[in-house]
Amino acid sequence: YVPAWFGALATLATGLLAYECSIPVVSESADNGDGEEPFGSILECIPGIAFLYKRAFQPVMRISFEQMEKIIGTDFGLRHKTVMPGHNGWVDVSSPAVEIALITGMIMSIIPAHLMRSMGGGYDNESVAMFAMVLTFYMWTRSLRGGMKVDSTMTWVWGAAAGVAYFNMVAAWGGYVFVINLIGCHAAVLVLLGRFSTKVYRAYTAFYVVGTFLAIQVPVVGWAPLRSLEQLGPCAVFLGFQLLQYCEVQRKKHNLPFKQVWLLRIKVFGIAALALASLAAYLRYRGYFGPISARVRGLFVKHTKTGNPLVDSVAEHQPAQASAYSQYLGTGVVTIIPLGFALVALRYFHDASSFLLVYGVATYFFSLKMVRLILLTAPIASVFTGLFIGRVVGILLYNVLGFVPSIFHALALDEDEEPTDDKTRETTQKKNKEGKVEAKKENENSEANGSLSLAILKSVVIKAGFAYLCYFSYRTIFPRAKEFYNTSHSIAKHLANPTIVQKGSLKSGETVVIDDYRECYYWIRDNTPEDSRIMAWWDYGYQITAIANRTTIADGNTWNHEHIALLGRALTSAEKEGHRIARHLADYILVWAGGGGDDVAKSPHLARIANSVYRNMCPGDPVCSKFGYTKEGRPSKMMRESMLFKLHSHGLQPGVVADPNRFREVFSSKYGKCRVFKILSVSMESKDWVADPANRKCDAPGSWYCPGQYPPKMQKILKEKRDFSQLEDFNKGEKDSEYQKQYFANLERKQSGQYSTEEESPKKKPWKPHVELTQAQIDEINKVWNDNPTTSMMWEIISQGRVKELIEMLTEYPELAHSRSSDGRGPMFWAMEYGDEKIIRVLKKVGVSTTVKDAKGLTPLDLRKKTNEL
Repeated sequence: YVPAWFGALATLATGLLAYECSIPVVSESADNGDGEEPFGSILECIPGIAFLYKRAFQPVMRISFEQMEKIIGTDFGLRHKTVMPGHNGWVDVSSPAVEIALITGMIMSIIPAHLMRSMGGGYDNESVAMFAMVLTFYMWTRSLRGGMKVDSTMTWVWGAAAGVAYFNMVAAWGGYVFVINLIGCHAAVLVLLGRFSTKVYRAYTAFYVVGTFLAIQVPVVGWAPLRSLEQLGPCAVFLGFQLLQYCEVQRKKHNLPFKQVWLLRIKVFGIAALALASLAAYLRYRGYFGPISARVRGLFVKHTKTGNPLVDSVAEHQPAQASAYSQYLGTGVVTIIPLGFALVALRYFHDASSFLLVYGVATYFFSLKMVRLILLTAPIASVFTGLFIGRVVGILLYNVLGFVPSIFHALALDEDEEPTDDKTRETTQKKNKEGKVEAKKENENSEANGSLSLAILKSVVIKAGFAYLCYFSYRTIFPRAKEFYNTSHSIAKHLANPTIVQKGSLKSGETVVIDDYRECYYWIRDNTPEDSRIMAWWDYGYQITAIANRTTIADGNTWNHEHIALLGRALTSAEKEGHRIARHLADYILVWAGGGGDDVAKSPHLARIANSVYRNMCPGDPVCSKFGYTKEGRPSKMMRESMLFKLHSHGLQPGVVADPNRFREVFSSKYGKCRVFKILSVSMESKDWVADPANRKCDAPGSWYCPGQYPPKMQKILKEKRDFSQLEDFNKGEKDSEYQKQYFANLERKQSGQYSTEEESPKKKPWKPHVELTQAQIDEINKVWNDNPTTSMMWEIISQGRVKELIEMLTEYPELAHSRSSDGRGPMFWAMEYGDEKIIRVLKKVGVSTTVKDAKGLTPLDLRKKTNEL
């Protein structure tokens, strides 16, 4: 149940992130003219708009708050109050930052987008990566605490801590690319907004140096942070920061005026740009840079396909629909997010909180492109929602209590904290004296005018009014919060169900628990040698490794496109060709069967992926349209002859039998969802060669990271491959643009229905099956009674009256009409039961008897009589 613990840690880290972005900046001076505002607005950082904001909007807002406090006795807690250094203690744990953190954590703990990857029993890397990601974000914002004038060595410490947290993210999930780019983007945005400072420089430099140094220690990552195009952006920001800091040092050292500073920057950046351009040209010539991956490219192209059939085969890589946000974030949360975003941007903006804006925009954009990335929106959605609600709660508390609650203040821990700065102490004493004088005058005037009782009455009325607002807010928010809670828990129950244990219904309507997959993995674990190698499609790799405890040919990682393509080729090639590959790689083959999203349903994608590397699979046809289903729903000739189809339908469809000289079925689960075949004539020479440590290419002696080598006997097959080229892989001299062009063109034709497999619809003429079965063959088929995907499919077609589909199927496979379920009933029984005369006539044409008996001794005619009586 490790993911559940990491989910709790991710919730805690999200609360800390919200807290860090909600505390105010502590002013470095007691003088209001020199001190820094606790919060600002992004409008102050935009040239042109900043002038209007400071000269027009800010004065109006200041006057409004003053008049508001004068007339009704309160500013509603909306006015920013400068915080002095001596009050750090209560700022750190004061309202409303604490409320924001708590509310954010409460939302994050149950928001469905987070529950997707934090339920106990999960096997995805994201289960542990969410905590690593949010922790990195918290450390980064913590390093930015304070105003632009902060000059503290702790900035280095927290920046380095963010780098260590980033290392954890790199080791956990390939999504680390998102983290490094998001922080790099935020650092660049701070520069563009004119908020570059020594603090920001130290924080980003420490983060990037420590994080990158540790990241390249991860074997599967290596030098990618300094070579991959999708990670060079943060590197460019790092180099830019060094140049900016050099200019800042020169400015302070020589006391340069504004104009000379800009001339120095232009000169420094110009020289650096020329040097980097020359270096980049040389490195490109040397083939140093890596391409942008298809997954990342797919986030920026207009169409939903990336040109990589492996990436395009994953449903989670499709664009998100608007309804997905309401489902995984909650309708109420989706409504509040823009309000929280606006509060941060317009009223509570500083270096740390500005990260939330960049994070929010990035995750919304990318999740629109890929539904899987809605997972990344959970933390920021929780923060924005918690921030808005927390601010409202804070305002209500301030106006009811009359002061800002603080944990340190409540514990009287700040009583001994006196301002140590002489100027600060002197200014504070002066203000206290002035305050006493003004208070004395006000009291004298109040007594003189007899208005003291009126002031008290006004105060009571105002507090009563805010007490009512608290009650009203509770009555308004509580029903929606309860709805969000109930919805989240309902989804949690669904997500908590094991992904490999499901509920299903039999034709009788009985509900059963389908535990086929776990049963299959346990059988492999208990009945195969420990050194057994299991061949299966890459989707199930994690499960085979974790549950069956056996080596799998593909473990769920798709980084090696060519290896996945070889696996796809073995499965979708003709049976003899597939066995020729499989015998050198594996001892057993595991197949998901039983209908639905089984391996045959996925097999067109497998063929497409295989063809992207082995072009002789489907010459001149990148989408491999000859492998699939015809318009009539029948498997094409190429599919029927494939090794995967033979193993999948072995003994289930009449006439489909795996070659007994090459494969032997050793296990079939209760409901036929999982089948295991022993590969015969396994090449022990290849198996021994792979097992020999001397033939492993490890990154270091004794390392766990050893990229696989294929046995020598595979070289003849491997010579036929052509490494798949990304669209952006400009390092390769040989271009593959023609393949990509055909891929998109053929895919568009296929999706629009213009493309079909080689079998066309039968011409209109008196119908009859292509093959007529003899009575002896029919009698032989009738002896087999069992529940399998074929009988389930036939029952579904007949019960729904899909006559045309039945005709098309029986044209090619007339033996299906004679299949019998475990109770002895078959298509004719069901047709009579439903009283479908058209289907009855079709079944009679293929020789289905109306007098055969089921397990209870009833014939199809008996069922017809019962139906007529009813």
